[in-house]
Formats: sequence, structure tokens, C-alpha cells
Amino acid sequence: MTTLVVELPTEIDAEEARLLLAIKLYEMGRLSLGQAAQLAGYSKPAFMELLGKYGAPVFAYSPEELRAEVER
Repeated sequence: MTTLVVELPTEIDAEEARLLLAIKLYEMGRLSLGQAAQLAGYSKPAFMELLGKYGAPVFAYSPEELRAEVER
């Protein structure tokens, strides 16, 4: 694991920054749901709820993938 040191403005605390980083990395497909939840310091269900709160999709299916999933 790599350590990253970042100076944050006083109005943003480390917990919020870690959550926002985890959300973005999850949205980009760089982390799995479990990895992102762990990075943010939350359980998977709690992280999924936070994704909704921040307007991030929990599942990012392409139209073709979604169609195939529905047809199963």
C-alpha cells in the first residue's frame, strides 16, 4: 500500500477527503466496491448508501450489460 500526504483546506477533513477519493476511484472502475468501502472506512452497505447520497451510481452497467443482465 502507498501512503499519500496531502495538505487539505481547513474546511475539509481527512475523513471527507478519503470518502470522496474512494467514491471517485470506484466511479472510474479503479477500485471494487469492497476496496472503495475499505479505503473510505465504511462497510459495503454504508458505502453504497453514501454513493447514493453523493449521486454516484452503485452499479455502472453499459446499456448492453444491463440488457443482458435483465434478460437472465
